[in-house]
Amino acid sequence: MLLILRTIFIVIYSILVCVFGCIWCLFSPRNPRHVATFGHLFGRLSGVFGVKVELRKPTDAESYGNAIYIANHQNNYDMITAAKILQPTTVTVGKKSLLWVPFFGLLYWLTGNLLIDRDNRTKAHGTIGQLVDQFKKKRISFWMFPEGTRSRGRGLLPFKTGAFHAAVAAGVPIIPIVVSNTHGKINLNRLNNGLVVVEMLPPVDTSGYTNQSVRKLATHCRELMMDKLEALNAEVEAREKSGKL
Repeated sequence: MLLILRTIFIVIYSILVCVFGCIWCLFSPRNPRHVATFGHLFGRLSGVFGVKVELRKPTDAESYGNAIYIANHQNNYDMITAAKILQPTTVTVGKKSLLWVPFFGLLYWLTGNLLIDRDNRTKAHGTIGQLVDQFKKKRISFWMFPEGTRSRGRGLLPFKTGAFHAAVAAGVPIIPIVVSNTHGKINLNRLNNGLVVVEMLPPVDTSGYTNQSVRKLATHCRELMMDKLEALNAEVEAREKSGKL
């Protein structure tokens, strides 16, 4: 019964957000500020899922300029966890097929997110140039999943280098975001689904890297995120066992 009630509420809520969001965005289409607004609205569903999401970020995070945010990509629950920490004027880079998701696809495009064709390497590389151009024109940041796909319980997958090429070319920092494990954690028939911690790490300076050393930059960022992910998972497990959420 709980699963049915949750499912009905989530579907109705999501459709309403998408429909009214599209109407709202028509007054200022593809304004990057919309992404955080509607990302946070979807993040509100965490309570409906029975998940307590704890956000952590540096005290000066609100003053960051243009940057590329990278996060671990676990599953569809990223919409109710990672989305809660989206910073203003940050847009995401997603696969072109998202456009065809009913209701959500149109909102995703209207809010200003960037769609890429991952099956076309030429177009995908052209996206890097688009990112650099956007950085030069206005205050905007990009959110990317360097794993390139959902990990689905396989840990932190190897990183692709697109995000790091863009950061080096634009001369902007990389800001890692780590979400503690959600794989196998959420059961819609269970009232309480525990704690998830979303932590923003300090910016990683990219000024010392070149196009020839982006793999080194990617490896460095992955190591930072791996260490933090292990620490967060251990902390969450200990807190859930002690009941101190």
